[in-house]
Amino acid sequence: MSTGARAAWWLFAAHAALIVFSTAAMLTVLTGSVEVTGEPAATIMRVSYRIAGPAYVVLGTLSALVFAGSTIGWRRGGTLAAVAITLSLAAELAGTSLGLPFGDYTYSGMLGYRIFGLVPVPIPLSWFYMLLASLVIVSRLRPASDSIRARWWWALGAGLLMVAWDVSMDPAMVKTGHWAWGGGDAIIASGVPPWLVAFFTADAFYGMPLSNWFGWLLTATLVARAMLSVVPPDEITRRMSRSSLPVALYLANGVMPVALCLREGYWWAAALGALAMGTPAVLAWRGPVTHRSVDLPVGRPA
Repeated sequence: MSTGARAAWWLFAAHAALIVFSTAAMLTVLTGSVEVTGEPAATIMRVSYRIAGPAYVVLGTLSALVFAGSTIGWRRGGTLAAVAITLSLAAELAGTSLGLPFGDYTYSGMLGYRIFGLVPVPIPLSWFYMLLASLVIVSRLRPASDSIRARWWWALGAGLLMVAWDVSMDPAMVKTGHWAWGGGDAIIASGVPPWLVAFFTADAFYGMPLSNWFGWLLTATLVARAMLSVVPPDEITRRMSRSSLPVALYLANGVMPVALCLREGYWWAAALGALAMGTPAVLAWRGPVTHRSVDLPVGRPA
């Protein structure tokens, strides 16, 4: 294992540890079921509450960036991150200001500094590392091809994996106050036809409109397609797909939302979210499809 690969794994370990810590805190201390008194415990809790969420996103971003740099080169790895972060930030800014394509929503200040007062810094960072992880999962499930058609299919697959992540995450994050769905004022002001307003505002899944999943699929597919213009499918398969780190990164980020949904009794969100994320990840964990060995019958020439 190269130095870069080891560094990526160590960063992932810190990322996963903070996810477990934050999840445990949200299931115990932050529910009031465990009282924290005295110093330094109270100070540690206050500081952790402010920085743990953004910190684990930064660690996940660094893990993905170091992984990309050690496999496809630092310049292209940086370009890949810049493309994903810039495009996803643009989509989030459009969403929070116009209500398109996700719906009418706003972020709270719980995730730290908000770009232009709208989008917290950790949001586009998480888009980058989860999209990278999703593309590697796709590479472990589908044969590589660099045709235009194949790139779009790969991008769609990554988009579906991102939607799977949101199944449990959106109900969990709304419940914990990280963001909130509005009444549709931004949608109406943006000129959406009246017959479409309900699609962007109706409570379809634990307070979320159906437009959110449409926005996730559209945004993730387009950003993934742009990422594949930087690093094509064949190269992802050859240089990235052998590592299980991206699969672990994807699965680790499903732990908190599923746990929070279970805490709140959002059984459908927890079950469907775990199934939607877990099924492709478990299948991908077996290894790249192009690298799997095939047992031939005895006496049959290879």
